[in-house]
Amino acid sequence: MVVKYVVSPHSRRGTYPNITSALRAFSALQAVSRRRRSAVVEIAAGRYEEGLVACGDVRLVATEGPGSVEVHLARGTVLETYGSVQVEGLVLAGRDAEQDAVACAQGSLVLDRVEVRTPGGVGTHARPNTQVTLRDSTFLHGRTLFTASTGTIERCRFTDAADNAIAAIEGAQLSLRSSRVEGSRIHGVRVCDARAEVTDCELTGTGHAALMADTRARLVVADCAITAVHGEGIMFIEQSRGSVDRTRVTDARHGLGAGSGADPVVRDCVFTACRDTGIIVETDARGRYEDCRVVDARNVGVLSARGGAPEVVRCQVSGGNVGIAVTEGSRGRFSHVRIEDLPNSALRVMDGSKGTFEHGRVDRCTLGLDTNGDGGTTADLTDLVFSEVETAVTALGRSRVTLRGVAAERVAVGFFAGEEAQAHLHDCTATTVRVGGAVVAGKGKVFAKKLTVRGSEGNGLSVAESGYLNVADGEFTDCATAGAVFADESSGRLVDCAVNGTQGVAVIHNGRVELVGLRTSLKVVDKTVRTVDQPTVIHVDGPYIAGSVYKSQLAWNNDSVTQNQSNEDGRTT
Repeated sequence: MVVKYVVSPHSRRGTYPNITSALRAFSALQAVSRRRRSAVVEIAAGRYEEGLVACGDVRLVATEGPGSVEVHLARGTVLETYGSVQVEGLVLAGRDAEQDAVACAQGSLVLDRVEVRTPGGVGTHARPNTQVTLRDSTFLHGRTLFTASTGTIERCRFTDAADNAIAAIEGAQLSLRSSRVEGSRIHGVRVCDARAEVTDCELTGTGHAALMADTRARLVVADCAITAVHGEGIMFIEQSRGSVDRTRVTDARHGLGAGSGADPVVRDCVFTACRDTGIIVETDARGRYEDCRVVDARNVGVLSARGGAPEVVRCQVSGGNVGIAVTEGSRGRFSHVRIEDLPNSALRVMDGSKGTFEHGRVDRCTLGLDTNGDGGTTADLTDLVFSEVETAVTALGRSRVTLRGVAAERVAVGFFAGEEAQAHLHDCTATTVRVGGAVVAGKGKVFAKKLTVRGSEGNGLSVAESGYLNVADGEFTDCATAGAVFADESSGRLVDCAVNGTQGVAVIHNGRVELVGLRTSLKVVDKTVRTVDQPTVIHVDGPYIAGSVYKSQLAWNNDSVTQNQSNEDGRTT
């Protein structure tokens, strides 16, 4: 049986002057009744200065529509509920940042078309073992907190929270749908040792990560839009798990981050105009990232750092600076990736890291792959195409690269090894080359089997300084200068190789090269060549120069360059 109570501040006959008196009347009725009863409290428009305690099966309704009833309290909790309580259309405003403005202490609470205002602290609190549903409501300044409870949020708005807008902690389970979170000082949604599903939501202007999962949390995100956040769009840390699907992040520091052992699955997402990285995986985090796009990341599209180990599949990086970087002792496996239109490296492996790249393509970047570091720095490439880049592969330091079925098309240099780096090539090709198919300098070493170079404006192979080159079953066709040039103190071995074409010479060597089974109609020249007059310059973060350069000025990473020249008469121009 439903009992109706009418509240009016005008004290009409048969009404209650305030909400508290109506709730007390219902509590008294429950105490003497042998049957379970429900109550509807109909509240006339007005401002009510009181704190409410609702017990049992109670429905509080603003009879003249949402916003017509305002309940205020300067100190303490505005509304505390026990039982099954539903609130419709009220404004609940508290001024005590030390107390919950609205608290479900026991049972269940539904807020429907309600506005909760607080100066900070907790605005709405679902305490342990309770169930709270929020629908079509607005929450200003305070945090909405679920502690070891169950929550459902639909079509709500959370504005300018002084802390996290929404938090699920200590085993809570939360479903957040079709809502908007804006201007939170810390996180939009934080999930800590809890579970949450966030679907079809908008989050903007948060001070830190818009969505944060930590302390073994499970966060599931789908069909969301995240914009203009100061930190990460989405962040998984401390062994958190979960998934992110069909979500777009724009103008975040990092689009999505994973750290300290987290392991998310990310699919069909777009990260645009991130101020640092699109995706960052670090501190022993992992994760699988499928069918994602990173557009115009200012620093790195996808970064694995400090022990990260992501698996990236069918992703695309375009615009920005560096495409994929694996650094600081990290790992990463990248398959079917496409990278294009970068002013720097498409792929980068540094500092004792290992990168594995399979079945990908790089177009219109300055460098394809560059590696630099100690002997533990390795890159394995299988079935990749580099097109319209300056250098397809650059190995420096003591790093090691292994290439299988890699093609370089319309490049200045196909494959370069300098300093003490090593490159191992299997069934690789370089076509339409401006300088050389394979270039070795410093103490670098290249070992190649079935290497093919076609259409070089310079050489098929170039070895300088103390470099070493060993090629078996190679073919070098239409190289304008020479099939192979061994300069300075370099050495090497060509076994069962062919030099074809009608121009240039087959081999220029310095007497330190073993030629076994060379097939060519062009002549072999025994001549000592020095690289002083024709240095090879490879640009990574700065220039690496193989050979001597005199009276030159170099500049890189400059927005503007001022050049001064001293003339013979002493004038500077």
